[in-house]
Amino acid sequence: MSRVLMLQAALIGFIGLCFPWSMVDQPSANDFVDLFNGRDLEGWKLPAKEQEGWYGPWTVKDGCIHCDVRRATGGDQSLWTLNKYKDFILELDWRIWEAPFENNVPVLLPDGTQKKDAEGKPVVARVAEADSGVYLRGSSKSQINIWCWPIGSGEVYGYRTDPKMSAEVRAGVTPKRRADKPIGEWNQFVITLIGDRLTVVLNGETVIDQAQLPGIPDEGSLALQHHGGFNAKTGQFNGSPSQVEFRRIRIKELPRGGEQR
Repeated sequence: MSRVLMLQAALIGFIGLCFPWSMVDQPSANDFVDLFNGRDLEGWKLPAKEQEGWYGPWTVKDGCIHCDVRRATGGDQSLWTLNKYKDFILELDWRIWEAPFENNVPVLLPDGTQKKDAEGKPVVARVAEADSGVYLRGSSKSQINIWCWPIGSGEVYGYRTDPKMSAEVRAGVTPKRRADKPIGEWNQFVITLIGDRLTVVLNGETVIDQAQLPGIPDEGSLALQHHGGFNAKTGQFNGSPSQVEFRRIRIKELPRGGEQR
């Protein structure tokens, strides 16, 4: 072997040892499977159809999954995947396209408790509100929230508000910072769930880092949440509505233990 080739081989070996994150080890786009084809809701369990072409609040509009609570009726109107998942990395874009409901919402501290004023009264903020989220492993309790709260999206409300959970768990599922973009703009979630450990990256910022979700099911479907309702007679929303859109939804399943393939 020539001296030049020997140097090249040595350099390649050095790079492989010192930079395990090199391109060889990076997951490719082919490792992910699209959950939404941009045309229809194939692969999703739709709400019961009342009439031809009616699927509750969900439609496909301009290449996005579009939710309008004005179309919703009673019962579970959330949109569920037909497939079930264990450990995974889930990527999706979302935006609130309308926030038509004013609501008083809690101002939270980093430990998940509600901020209080000098008199010890809970502090709230008046916001223009919408509310949705992503259910993990078939459980509404393990929902990654999408909303307009001051704490920001990414919170796991079902665990933060459960008095049976430890202070460490409740703090862990509270966003470390608000990374949401303004209403009407697109946001990106990268959600990693390995065993009972959850990490949520919102717009490039880690808002939930290795939070524990005790008791989360081992496997289950994903869902895009429907929330709130609409009174057609009064023209009023009766709760924070899921006026949201989703696009570019894809998933990479991980072997049990989280080792990437």
